[in-house]
Amino acid sequence: MNKNVESTADQGAAREGAVASIENSNGLDRRAFLKTAVAAAGATAVAAAGQVAADVDSKAATNAAPVEHAKPKLPPGQRTIPRPGSDFMVDVIKTLNLDYVASNPGSSFRSLHESTVNYGGNKKPEFITCMHEESSVALAHGYAKAAGKPMAVYAHGTVGLQHAAMAIYNAWCDRVPIAIFAGNGIDANKRRPGTEWSHSVQDAGAIVRDFVKWDDMPGSLQHFAESTIRAYKLATTAPMEPTLIVADIDLQEDPIEDEAALRIPKLVHTIPAQGDAGALAEAAKLLVNARSPVILADRAARTQEGIKRLVELAEALNVPVVDLGGRMNFPSRHYLCHSDARRELVRDADVVLLLEVYDPWGQFNSVGDPHKEYRRLARADVKIISISMSDVYIRSNYQDFQRFMPVDLPIVGDVEATLPVLTEAVKRATTPDRKTVIEARMSKLRETQIKLIEKAKEEAAI
Repeated sequence: MNKNVESTADQGAAREGAVASIENSNGLDRRAFLKTAVAAAGATAVAAAGQVAADVDSKAATNAAPVEHAKPKLPPGQRTIPRPGSDFMVDVIKTLNLDYVASNPGSSFRSLHESTVNYGGNKKPEFITCMHEESSVALAHGYAKAAGKPMAVYAHGTVGLQHAAMAIYNAWCDRVPIAIFAGNGIDANKRRPGTEWSHSVQDAGAIVRDFVKWDDMPGSLQHFAESTIRAYKLATTAPMEPTLIVADIDLQEDPIEDEAALRIPKLVHTIPAQGDAGALAEAAKLLVNARSPVILADRAARTQEGIKRLVELAEALNVPVVDLGGRMNFPSRHYLCHSDARRELVRDADVVLLLEVYDPWGQFNSVGDPHKEYRRLARADVKIISISMSDVYIRSNYQDFQRFMPVDLPIVGDVEATLPVLTEAVKRATTPDRKTVIEARMSKLRETQIKLIEKAKEEAAI
């Protein structure tokens, strides 16, 4: 792990996004200054402005004068590294438009940390110091759901990924994208004696491989550039999940040999998959002609636009919507929001539309605890339509995919991308007679929603 010291002279330059260099005041390159210290165990948070991260022993850190006055001498044969691999790594990461990176500082990514703060100006991404790897990933998990885009995480060697594993699993189960980078020392010949051995591993990604969408350990800077872009693209393609890139210590710290040969691939996001038009036309007919249809939405809406599209579909059908809470899918005060009446609606429904529902089987069936009694919660003849990307990506070991559920009309597609097509199909399938029936539902649905709100108020008061 690393101690961190702060250079007042570097703060202004870092704020402007410039490369901070101690050479301006000391005649030394920033890397030369960092390389004068011996690695020390333990870690501290990034200093208030978070400008210079360096490995130093505790005695040197205690006795060191302010950087702008100190003129440390390099040991014989000590190299300066004005342009290490981690600077290029930051160039790559900046193309992803990541606003933040959450991390508990660690020595296995000390160079990437320093490049982020000094070379990258501590902007896009901005380093957020955390006290634990699990909280780092949890912070990124919540941010992605609130902001609608990923943030990055730096994790330290073996122990950092072990700590992070639980939070990574949570994000994977929740289908949330996170760009995770971990440090690791591959070359045993270059590992420092002691802790660096126990913090290095032959296959760093193995501990989380069953619950990340993809991981890679690049062997070159060009490999890092291509795999980082690939990882971000995969993480943000539905079903969205965390990805992991392992950055070797030497690849970070060694100088770039032939930068002219390096290139950063352009990030082009994958166009979300729309459901099959023919299947959606069939789904529209079932919904328009249904007597008691209901929509169950779980991980459907990623953005405000997704909420708007679901409102348009619900209003075109005058159908109650149950928001299962995997995302913010539907306005809670809309007259068609009937989330608190889920059991009654499913029990009476003749057609149910599932929108990226995590546990379809559990919406129609129940197994009691502790005696495992089975109970059917819906009509035997209910027609079930499902729009989801869950069948696209599934793992065999971790059983988060829930019990198998036969569906009458399973449609593979991204819900947000598919909803406009389905809404148009519904409008085309609505005859004048069915339009009259659909409009007649409105007053009853409004009355029911008012009763649900009053019931919720009474329960809250109690």
